[in-house]
Amino acid sequence: MISVKPAVSIHSRIREIGREAWDACAANPDYNANPFVAYDFLDALEESNCAVERTGWGPRHLSVRDEAGEVAAVMPLYLKSHSQGEYVFDHSWADAYERAGGAYYPKLLCASPFSPVTGPRLLVRPDVDADAARRVLLGGALTVCERYGASSLHVTFPNEADWRFLGEQGLLRRQNQQYHWHNAGYATFEDFLAALSSGRRKTIRRERRDAQAGLEIVGLTGADITEDHWDAFFAFYMDTGSRKWGRPYLSRPFFSMLGERMADKVLLLMARREGRWIAGALNLIGGDCLYGRNWGCLEDVPFLHFELCYYQAIEHAIRLGLPRVEAGAQGEHKIARGYLPAPVYSAHWIADPALRAPVAQFVEREREAVRGEMQYLEEEYSPFKAG
Repeated sequence: MISVKPAVSIHSRIREIGREAWDACAANPDYNANPFVAYDFLDALEESNCAVERTGWGPRHLSVRDEAGEVAAVMPLYLKSHSQGEYVFDHSWADAYERAGGAYYPKLLCASPFSPVTGPRLLVRPDVDADAARRVLLGGALTVCERYGASSLHVTFPNEADWRFLGEQGLLRRQNQQYHWHNAGYATFEDFLAALSSGRRKTIRRERRDAQAGLEIVGLTGADITEDHWDAFFAFYMDTGSRKWGRPYLSRPFFSMLGERMADKVLLLMARREGRWIAGALNLIGGDCLYGRNWGCLEDVPFLHFELCYYQAIEHAIRLGLPRVEAGAQGEHKIARGYLPAPVYSAHWIADPALRAPVAQFVEREREAVRGEMQYLEEEYSPFKAG
């Protein structure tokens, strides 16, 4: 394996690293073509002014080079002035620390912004010594913490390999849960339904019938997605965002850039009534997963959220031969629709021992509680046939 130099470079824009160099690391086959760490996705967030300094997401991406001077590993890193848009909640830590006289912000975050999606976070070119490169990246991130006076480093939604590595390096490991659908070799949606209890089959068929009544539902990808579709979807997104959290994170230009640069990775599921778009769900297509991200509607149609976000996602994952659907954060109601509890991870380094000690105790208790809850939910509420 190729060795790396011990120095890291800090970049205030991903463009300073460049698409070819970044994707040489992000496209490692071990990462299963995860679209949320691709150069085009992260660059679109910066160019559309979503993940930039003025929104509290100051890029401080890291790169490591090999002995030949080529980029060997990268890390998506942001200097944060708040904890919004992360989906791993540390507000109580910040409140406690600041009540005690500390300054929790700025902090450093290694993540794919606004995306509660598991994926690689320490991105290493496939021909490079991975553990050595990850150690250099982590050391560089801790140096950035010191340089900018950051209270902490947080790595959110890493894959399990990165999570375990970070724990071995002394970071505090946190665990939570989402609800994912797994493809047990189904050829059709009816095959999936056949695996469920009879009561759940009847309920899902009724929900789908009610949701689709009087509507046309279409799946769009690639060149089929037009600016008119993005205009309609952005209206849905803004309506849902303003009702849920007050200030949606993504701008209208971001969606156009996504369509221009990653159209073949986009699956836009849209519903219309008499020629008028009324609802939509945005998904990104990875190498082993269909990722449901944003949803919105202009009409309150019973069960339409379930249809577009869960059932249509399952149908398209089966069609595409994908083994998994991740339908976003939270939502125990997903269990009844075939989405079972699955672990998600984060890792945390806290500079001040006075904060680090209680956080360490908290995350250890939380991990055990989450594991117990996951087991209970699956045993008690799984919609699948027993045995």
